[in-house]
Amino acid sequence: MSIGDDFQKETKYLRHKLLGGNLDWANKPETYKSYPQCKKIELPTEVKEVTVPFNEVLRKRRSSRAFSAQQLSLEDLAFLLWASTGIQRKQQGFEFRMAPSAGALYPIETYIVSNKIEHVEKGLYHYNIRDHSLEEVKRGDFCDDLTHAALDQNICFVAPAVFIWTAIFGRSKWKYSQRAYRYVYLDAGHIAQNLALAATSISYGSCQVGAFFDDEVNSIIGVDGVEESTIYLSVVGHPKKPIQIV
Repeated sequence: MSIGDDFQKETKYLRHKLLGGNLDWANKPETYKSYPQCKKIELPTEVKEVTVPFNEVLRKRRSSRAFSAQQLSLEDLAFLLWASTGIQRKQQGFEFRMAPSAGALYPIETYIVSNKIEHVEKGLYHYNIRDHSLEEVKRGDFCDDLTHAALDQNICFVAPAVFIWTAIFGRSKWKYSQRAYRYVYLDAGHIAQNLALAATSISYGSCQVGAFFDDEVNSIIGVDGVEESTIYLSVVGHPKKPIQIV
């Protein structure tokens, strides 16, 4: 059997075998990641008002691969980050997010490669969810390196922003053991769909990217590929053919 077949078989829930065990609350992984030593860019906190009917957003969502030269505004970036993985509500001591997560463990982290974002220098940034801010991990033009790592898909070069989603696997494994890997990828899918629909609702285009050299993207953002690893990308920008929503 192949690795994929083995994974599917070995992570099944069976009545005589549930993956996981007793929860070790003393060693529960941190829910939030931050870069306290990095420069912080505060994001607009007022939620952008969207009045487009939801059925129109669903009809108009499509993968965009050609973008105009127009930059992404900071207000729109803040909206997209909030809509995809921001905090939705605080209830009974928990901070629930815009996308569902198995066990409310939230293993996904969001990084942004800024190519052309208003008031944001070119560079790599981490989305601090709790503070709703960007943390400047490092400045620089990463268009060439990221495009090359993404199998030379030019959309990573021309899009104003590239979203990079990583997983901190231990957050989910703490409760679900090896079954956690299924949930991690489902969580990322929920977030990516939220982003795609949110982008469409404000006339941006997006395209989700699953083909990339994992270790090369991990090297760009500075994660080890074991405890934390890249699992998904998405580009966002103004499509050359505008999205008409009425």
